Amino acid sequence: MLMIKPLNPIFFLSPLIFTLVGSIITGLFGTKFFNNLIGRKTSHSITIFSILIAFLCSIITFNKLIINNFIYNYNLYTLLTFYNIKLEIGFLIDYLTVLMMCIITFISLIVHIYSTYYMKKDSGYNRFFSYISFFTFSMLLLVMSNNLFQLFLGWEIVGMASYLLIGFWYDKPLAITANLKAFLINRIGDIGLILGICLLFNYIGSMNYIKIFSCSINIAHLNLPNTNCMLITIICICLFIGAMAKSAQFPLHTWLPDSMEGPTPASALIHAATMVTAGIFMITRMSPLFELSNTALSIILFIGAITAFFMGLLGIIQNDIKRIIAYSTLSQLGYMTVGLGVSAYTVSIFHLMTHAFFKALLFLSAGSIIINMKHNQDIRNMGGLYKYMPITCITSLIGLLSLVGAPFFSGFYSKDSIINATYFSQITGSKFAYFLLLISVFITSFYSFRMYFLIFFGKENFKNIKNFPIDKKPNESSFSILFSLIILSIPSILIGFFSIKNFLFQSFFKNIIIINQAHYSLEKLRNEYQSPLKMVFQSINSPILWLSIFGFICAYYLYIVNPKVRIIIKRYFCWFYILMKNQYYINKINELIFIKYTYLFGNFLWNFIDKFLIDELIINNIAKIIIKTSKYIKFFQSGYLYHYIFTVIITFLGFLIYFIPFSINK
Repeated sequence: MLMIKPLNPIFFLSPLIFTLVGSIITGLFGTKFFNNLIGRKTSHSITIFSILIAFLCSIITFNKLIINNFIYNYNLYTLLTFYNIKLEIGFLIDYLTVLMMCIITFISLIVHIYSTYYMKKDSGYNRFFSYISFFTFSMLLLVMSNNLFQLFLGWEIVGMASYLLIGFWYDKPLAITANLKAFLINRIGDIGLILGICLLFNYIGSMNYIKIFSCSINIAHLNLPNTNCMLITIICICLFIGAMAKSAQFPLHTWLPDSMEGPTPASALIHAATMVTAGIFMITRMSPLFELSNTALSIILFIGAITAFFMGLLGIIQNDIKRIIAYSTLSQLGYMTVGLGVSAYTVSIFHLMTHAFFKALLFLSAGSIIINMKHNQDIRNMGGLYKYMPITCITSLIGLLSLVGAPFFSGFYSKDSIINATYFSQITGSKFAYFLLLISVFITSFYSFRMYFLIFFGKENFKNIKNFPIDKKPNESSFSILFSLIILSIPSILIGFFSIKNFLFQSFFKNIIIINQAHYSLEKLRNEYQSPLKMVFQSINSPILWLSIFGFICAYYLYIVNPKVRIIIKRYFCWFYILMKNQYYINKINELIFIKYTYLFGNFLWNFIDKFLIDELIINNIAKIIIKTSKYIKFFQSGYLYHYIFTVIITFLGFLIYFIPFSINK
């Protein structure tokens, strides 16, 4: 057990303070409300500087933890005290926290730099930089908390920030529909998260992580009142429902592909380092609870495997470049969830880290392509771009090779580790999950290289785009975009090789209080591979590598060698194509079952309760009575003295008639 030591709060709170202040300054003084006191250059300079300071502070904090071998637990402020119950604002700075801080601030810094060119013609330039800085603040608040109350606070704020970014172009109906969909589906997940937090608070009496972990064994054998269900299982399932919505797991995944309606840099930020990984982080943080329930782990394993497989399939038939990458995010989140289900928390976080870099690289490379295609995102309208955009072509290839798990690239080490951890696991359903993950390897390789071939090779279809100039050819993007792509390419290649020792062979999270691997031991993987290089060499005999190669061959044959075969396949499997085109009809099922009846119920509340009962019977009737009464009363307000005297006499006689009988009886 690592020692807990206080840390100067001013230092470790700097990332939070700088990102929030940068967002506020840009959001207030860069808008029409304050007459645009700061210009575009000042706006992005302030936010980039604040994110840079946040990143440097995160790196220094990381270094301090490594050197001192301490974790830092600090309660900053007591928000509410009721008897022995306290709700506090506090921070737990351990290895998991600083790792997330470094990932979030680094990706955010690159996205900020990238956006200076990508958003330069947008009228909401200052507003965009305020939003992404605020987004970074909200995610930092979530990962740095030391209690569930503050985690939920950050959870909701990051949801609000994503709502603003997805609907950034608020004059587009699709963008407004997408951010509303994301908001509503995440509220469904929040119901589960709130129930889980309330159950923990009710039985343990605290929301502090350390208190919960130390007392969790006391509720491990309790049943939920009046049921035969284990209390700890219900708590874990409720928490996982929250993670399902935030990390877009089946069937609460439908909001994520639609979130592509926001600007591309925002998509990179949401998919790579922030919102969608919040659920993975939360389950890892609460791992001592999940280790007490085999049932909850099996459910997590099953949902993750289903998501990885079926969402990968949907990537095959997409033609929008951003949607293809979005479905790859869904599939990779399924891999991470499977890692959690087999108690391989370190490996799951390892993949979260490598995925952040290569997925940000893919999205920002896509943005570079979209700019040159005059914001046309259909990959069928591209082709032959390798001649005009060689750097973007290379960086896209690096991202794809890492995504498919090619040896020596970062994704290889983390993705293969999850698949092999699933193979070695004894959790119920692990063999089923392993089988689905193997098929997903082929699927990922196929849709990745399909996208790559259609964009960079083949016929130059961009000449058919309506608004594309006939006499103009695509060219490389600006320095800020290429700089961002090159910087992200470096960790997409190297970080897996240089960090796997910490996550797998030397156990970066060794003896840390947040990790408890009761069901799964990394020793099996260590004994199997022994070193990163041996892992690469042994992959030659692994089905994982050969499935990736087979996916590449199939994509090359169908989209380069003999494209006509695709027509034949589509003809014979048209039913399956229609099924995937309609996303397994999940949206239609939601519309028919949930949305339809929710609408009818809301219509009933509006028409009967609000309009008839409240407005008509209560408010309007009272108003009508007052109006009718006032019509009669106004006759006595004529202004003539004798009318007022008459009114006083009549009123006086009325009092006498009413009170005299009571006096006689007494």
